[in-house]
Amino acid sequence: MAALTNDQILDAIASMTVLEASELVKAMEEKFGVTAAVAVAAAPGAVAGGAAEEEQTEFTVSLEGFDAAKKIAVIKAVKAITNLGLGEAKALVEGAPKVIKEGVSKEEAQKIKETVEKEGGTVKIA
Repeated sequence: MAALTNDQILDAIASMTVLEASELVKAMEEKFGVTAAVAVAAAPGAVAGGAAEEEQTEFTVSLEGFDAAKKIAVIKAVKAITNLGLGEAKALVEGAPKVIKEGVSKEEAQKIKETVEKEGGTVKIA
């Protein structure tokens, strides 16, 4: 019997249904005397054991509120940041707390926060 390559094995597994893959895992556990659950459980334990968490790379910037006297300036800032129309930007500001932008870099989130807060808004980055 010719030896299968890793790519051939992966292609065969990829074409399986979830049930078939589950049965394959059980058969491998029995044949080799191993448990797949141990490898899966080890990863969360390593993080809890003191390993550093991955640094967050995407942030959500939310408008939490604004100074009523500076409402128009906040609307203009939000409009410029989001490329929304004037009515949509006004609705976003008046509906605070609302998300201004999602999935932005830390630098962009900080820039948005500085811009909106300079105009009288209160911003949260998450």
